[in-house]
Amino acid sequence: MRCISVAVLALVAPYVSAFAPIVNHREMKGATTRLEAGNNSDERTPMRQGSYVALVTPMTPTGTIDLPALRSLLRFHLEAGTDGLCILGTTGEAAVMTMTERKSVLDVAVEEVKGKMPILVGTGTIDPEHVKEQTMQAIDCGCDASLLVTPYYVKPPQRGLIKHFETMADLGLPVCIYNVPGRTGVDFTPESIGKVAGHPNIVAVKEATGDVSRVGKIHDAMKDNGVQTDKLLLFSGDDGSTDEFVLAGGDGCISVTANVAPSQMHNLMMAALKKDTDAVKKINDPLRSLHSDLFCEANPIPVKWAVKRIGQIDCAYLRPPLDELCPDLQGKVEAAIKEGGLI
Repeated sequence: MRCISVAVLALVAPYVSAFAPIVNHREMKGATTRLEAGNNSDERTPMRQGSYVALVTPMTPTGTIDLPALRSLLRFHLEAGTDGLCILGTTGEAAVMTMTERKSVLDVAVEEVKGKMPILVGTGTIDPEHVKEQTMQAIDCGCDASLLVTPYYVKPPQRGLIKHFETMADLGLPVCIYNVPGRTGVDFTPESIGKVAGHPNIVAVKEATGDVSRVGKIHDAMKDNGVQTDKLLLFSGDDGSTDEFVLAGGDGCISVTANVAPSQMHNLMMAALKKDTDAVKKINDPLRSLHSDLFCEANPIPVKWAVKRIGQIDCAYLRPPLDELCPDLQGKVEAAIKEGGLI
């Protein structure tokens, strides 16, 4: 039930969050925690280690969101052991959705997986006011955390990025910072991450640079700022180096490959977290072509075709300006799927 309006929560959240305890998220797998402020639901599932799927958004041939197919996909991931859901990100085509459409997707996600896995929602964009609007919507729908990409194209300085992430974290929803300079044109450096790591609502980082050394650099920066290294969960956003990232001390992945190989990616993360290098190699070797070939065109073009090819959705439609996978590349992606043992 809604007890307090979103507008009131937005005003009080900064004062409440300032006194919230720092949480060790590694110790909270499967747990829920009572909310302090900034949310209309009763409980929140904390982010945890493992494999999060950067979920595609199924659509009909006319381009409307296929909500029954979305429900089916969510159930597929629950059964496959996916550890967390990342929804309405780049892979989910959120940039071409209305706020009403976003709400319909979030409502289905909450209905299907709330309390069963963390629901991480992409709420980042260029305009901070729009980020706030999308974050408050995620709060209102009962989601568990926000994925905040560095504002793209405008190339803010590090001090501007620090202020941006702290301001959004003050809204009350836990934040996973998303660093993907190849898409945004700006790199949020390990030193800057260390400066914001002490904020009680900044709980994770998705590093999509492909630079495994970032794990150690972020941990060093956190120590330099008096923050324990287990305060932040570090997720790889680069499937091709995810195994090395976690073996180097990371906590998991936010994965495109997990759309078609959810069980394998879960098992891979569990093996890497245990530092079982033999198991990591055995699980990951058949997926290596998939990790690369799902990016033979711009994400999410290939992966949406792949999800259709394995029979999990009926249509690979993408909204403009994207388009369905080029026929000349379909054989390449299909071969990678077969190599992974998925068809």
